Amino acid sequence: MTFHPQPQAGAPRPWAFPAPDRGTLDNGLTVLRCHRPGQQVVAIEISLDAPLDAEPEGLDGVATIMARALSEGTDKHSAEEFAAELERCGATLDAHADHSGVRVSLEVPVSRLPKALGLLAEALRAPAFADSEVERLVRNRLDEIPHETANPARRAAKELSKELFPATARMSRPRQGTEETVAGIDSAAVRAFYEAHVRPATATAVIVGDLTGVDLDAVLGDSLGTWTGDKAEPRPVPPIAADDTGRVVIVDRPGAVQTQLLIGRIGPDRHDRVWPAQVLGAYCLGGTLTSRLDRVLREEKGYTYGVRAFGQVLRSAPDGSGASMLAVSGSVDTPNTGPALDDLWKVLRTLAAEGLTDAERDVAVQNLVGVAPLKFETAASVAGTLADQVEQFLPDDYQAQLYVRLAETGTVEATAAAVSAFPVDRLVTILVGDASQIEEPVRALGIGEVSVVTG
Repeated sequence: MTFHPQPQAGAPRPWAFPAPDRGTLDNGLTVLRCHRPGQQVVAIEISLDAPLDAEPEGLDGVATIMARALSEGTDKHSAEEFAAELERCGATLDAHADHSGVRVSLEVPVSRLPKALGLLAEALRAPAFADSEVERLVRNRLDEIPHETANPARRAAKELSKELFPATARMSRPRQGTEETVAGIDSAAVRAFYEAHVRPATATAVIVGDLTGVDLDAVLGDSLGTWTGDKAEPRPVPPIAADDTGRVVIVDRPGAVQTQLLIGRIGPDRHDRVWPAQVLGAYCLGGTLTSRLDRVLREEKGYTYGVRAFGQVLRSAPDGSGASMLAVSGSVDTPNTGPALDDLWKVLRTLAAEGLTDAERDVAVQNLVGVAPLKFETAASVAGTLADQVEQFLPDDYQAQLYVRLAETGTVEATAAAVSAFPVDRLVTILVGDASQIEEPVRALGIGEVSVVTG
């Protein structure tokens, strides 16, 4: 039998996160374009300077309703007609509101890019905000809230925000509003929010895909270039205050067979020099199935299907005074809630006492840096990250430099960052579960004052 020679791996090609070209249209819209050969589906991200803290008092959720209403009809097309035009382009349009602002996302085959950009410009330039459509969106949002409250993970996140931030801060309240605030939203409120905050001069468009043969300047001039508005300056970013005094809040769910865990505090955002080491340390702690928390709580003890540690930027500012949420999340079976928390705290104490190993650090670097080319294989993933950088006031080469810094971060530095991120005496612990079964075992741990609230 004749065997063919074994294929040999070729020399690895150098990779770096794509660098965009930056420019500005005549109307003040900032444009980041990134040519990605072979990406025939173009991804567009529009960042609007309409953050949640700009919502009028008592109208939490109006940014979300406005974002959803952008695709529900314009001055030229009804909601049904607009949806049909998008479908003819093979395009998808989505929008959501967050603490950093409103993000509008469009994906479309490059052959239909001019038409789709025209529709996007139409939605931004002249949304209809018809009474009937806004009323429908409000009803839909009100229907969603009870389902979110019933979801243990969502309920835990809501309670953690309430605990960490003062009641006067927008971050302390649900991002998409409460039943009371959403019920008060009408088309006039939506239009007022739009007129106050949506304009090209404070917006950024990110366009990523195979732009071969596309006269993008002309396409943009005929679409987003027709969007007009005043030259208002970007809004100031208010400071963030948080209370991470160690404590435990149990959200009572009688009869629950599992306890949802969410343990968190506030840390620095991506402007801080510690961020790369913090990413690496958090990954070693709980970034994958082989990380420390999973190795103990899942593999050795069988308490859980998985526990994760992570850092998520909440909001950034040009001066670096933003903040991120540093958290550990997961779920455990009810009878083992106390033992699981005890072991989790032991993992954190052991980390502080003994540090990470070089092997843990090396695996984390390999997983975080080595998979980056796959992670950013699509135009949408690149566009989303570039838009994140814009909203967080980061330079265009930030992601590329982050991977360089991750590869250079040593074990001692990663350990220090992880210990600083998750100090055992400065963690707010939210437990969504059966208080009658878990309250006493949790009190016995001595990890903080324990209180119980109804679910």
